[in-house]
Amino acid sequence: MASNTQIKCKQCVFRHITQKPKLQSIPCQGLREKGIHLKSFIAKPDPAGAGSAQATPAARWLLVSLSLSMLLSSLGTSIANVGLPTLAQAFNASFQQVQWVVLSYLLAITTLIVSVGRLGDLTGRKRLMLGGIMLFTTASVLCGIAPTLWLLIAARAVQGLGAAIMMVLTMAMVGEAVPKAKTGSAMGLLGTMSAIGTALGPTLGGVLIAGFSWHALFLINVPLGILTLSLASRYLPDDSQRANTEQVSFDAMGTLLLSLALGAYALAMTTGRGNFGPPNMALLLVAAIGVGLFVHVETRAASPLIQLAMFRNPVLSAGFAMSALVTTVVMATLVVGPFYLSAALALNAARVGLVMSSGPIVAALSGAPAGRLVDRFGAYRMSISGLSGMLIGSSILPLLPTGLGVLGYIAPLVLITAGYALFQASNNTAVMTNITQDKRGVISGMLNLSRNLGLITGASLMGTVFAFGAATTNISTVRPESAVAGMRSTFIVAAGLIVVALAIAFASQALTRRSASLKP
Repeated sequence: MASNTQIKCKQCVFRHITQKPKLQSIPCQGLREKGIHLKSFIAKPDPAGAGSAQATPAARWLLVSLSLSMLLSSLGTSIANVGLPTLAQAFNASFQQVQWVVLSYLLAITTLIVSVGRLGDLTGRKRLMLGGIMLFTTASVLCGIAPTLWLLIAARAVQGLGAAIMMVLTMAMVGEAVPKAKTGSAMGLLGTMSAIGTALGPTLGGVLIAGFSWHALFLINVPLGILTLSLASRYLPDDSQRANTEQVSFDAMGTLLLSLALGAYALAMTTGRGNFGPPNMALLLVAAIGVGLFVHVETRAASPLIQLAMFRNPVLSAGFAMSALVTTVVMATLVVGPFYLSAALALNAARVGLVMSSGPIVAALSGAPAGRLVDRFGAYRMSISGLSGMLIGSSILPLLPTGLGVLGYIAPLVLITAGYALFQASNNTAVMTNITQDKRGVISGMLNLSRNLGLITGASLMGTVFAFGAATTNISTVRPESAVAGMRSTFIVAAGLIVVALAIAFASQALTRRSASLKP
């Protein structure tokens, strides 16, 4: 009998785990034939990926490292916003200039997130993940010591590239490290960590600026990055264990065209200070041309960045579309909420911030329970439940009288946010389940891209709807009654978008069942 046996099998997830069982070193198939079942958080080695899931210390630390990666990337997004006024003073710059500290980070993530996912599929996810964490941490140091604003903006773009790698590969690696029966719980955990980073950013940023300086906004990432790198290098599964039978080239031309199209679209939606003028239209035209050229190139590429045939899968195409629609609605609460609370309910800045923090707090608290519900009742049912909760919240918010005050805003907001947490865990689980190993990175990138595009579109679209409903061109000086009208118009549109998402969900399920029934 072996006392310290490393069980190696290229066909199951136990290939990364060193155990000390009292077993002979025999293949996993032989273990099943003998009726022996190894217990681990990762999975029983059956084709479906289901089975008992009992956490081992190695599996727990693997999830900790992936959770920290998600926390760092979301914290990098939210923590810099609160420092923009201080940065404007420190560098004697205008708001239009310092806003690029935030925009450069978001643009890097949006334009490159699909490409880095595909690169992970080709070169190895652990190798690229470690590189992404190192890049993010190094860029955080450069941000903290940047002597000029433009060097800070450049370092933030590099930091955004590292964040894109961490975001997309975290979801891809969770999908392959966790059994199918526990995928929902893992996705819920990632949603919780993302929400914690979003909620913690403004508060932590304010404390760091008050206690130290703006440099601390970025240097705080360094010890967290080093810890994440240490855990990831030790506990993430090695790339060398994967079979790599063929060499596939990276689609450089497709990457360039997609980045151009996404960058132009993101700039069109985020620049202009609320005025959608000729420059924005020109950027949209560039984005449309870029998308057309990208599709043309991908249909002829030997190894395309995105295989367009994947959109024939109703689960994937519906998942991407619903994610974009739902995050557009979520952005309405972030963009319109402060103007409604300050103008219609006459709250000061501190109270507005307190009310606005209730959304991320609810998301953080509901993420893990939402994941467990997905595991128990299934992704489709919980996706419909989450969308229904969002629809109820978006529908009752315009109907409640302003006399209810803050409570009349927070109660629907809780429904919207909790519904979003449930939908996100469900949708991520549905999309990332039953996909091949060589597609996990690019599909995770597409899923993250759909979310980012929804947020970018929501910031522009919902702000425009609010201004139209309020009958004003300057929403910063809107009157109380106009703010109420704008809020109601915004959430009527939001409810309509959720109805569209529900219709997509039902249609996707019907197509999936039809396809299954046609198979022999």
